[in-house]
Amino acid sequence: MKVLIAGLGLIGGSLALALREHGIADEILGAESSEEHAREALRLGLADRIVTLEEGVPEADLIVLATPADALPLLAVKVLNRVTDRQIVTDVGSIKAELCEVLSMHARRGRFVAAHPMWGTEYSGPSAARREAFAGCNVVLCETERSDADALAAVEEIYRTLGAATLRMDPEEHDLHAAYVSHISHVSSFALALTVLEKEREDRHIFDLAGGGFRSTVRLAKSAASTWVPILLRNKYNVLDVLREHIHQLQIMRRMIERDDAEGLAQAIRRANSVRRILP
Repeated sequence: MKVLIAGLGLIGGSLALALREHGIADEILGAESSEEHAREALRLGLADRIVTLEEGVPEADLIVLATPADALPLLAVKVLNRVTDRQIVTDVGSIKAELCEVLSMHARRGRFVAAHPMWGTEYSGPSAARREAFAGCNVVLCETERSDADALAAVEEIYRTLGAATLRMDPEEHDLHAAYVSHISHVSSFALALTVLEKEREDRHIFDLAGGGFRSTVRLAKSAASTWVPILLRNKYNVLDVLREHIHQLQIMRRMIERDDAEGLAQAIRRANSVRRILP
């Protein structure tokens, strides 16, 4: 199988490594807008050749769109305009409702499989790619009824081979749940990092005193703005909804601390501890 990956950063690069590692891709073509990333991707073996979309799409059996969220809808339209009934197009984007809406009436909609591997790190760029990225992760597939049976089966089989489990979800449902379990984590991490940087003027104190709890909580604050600004703005209503609840919970805890409400705090913490049932 010849694979074209548009965007050879963390997710696209990791997929390239995994496809090669498992013998799925005979040749990997990369389309990359950053010349620096293109050179790095070739050096790291993420792609065999760097091509333009115009050059790569006619050659590829599978086309993977791994660009930032704001570029995906238009890119998907451009690619679907060029594919034939033998080719498959999929994505790895974090937002699905807008993308699926844009493609809903496209004549080649059946060749597209909307996918979101629920994996990532705080790092970005080709050097962040990891071979084992998809092993054990879940991959959400949206509007599977709109995809041709052969295209859907091929994408599901690829992820199974990589060790991932697939599950199906409506695009709107996906975006809501992604806001609650992924997007809010990044907003909270960015905000906590900004809080500490604002209040703690001595970098050395942060370095010396920061324990594992702080480091793990602000780890996501290292994530790239080029990735997360489009995600937060494209999923803004779901993100704002979860932010309102998050701020409400912070205000409740603030009031309990102000009142020296030890029992209230203990009850809140014990309730929060129940997340162990879901995430052991």
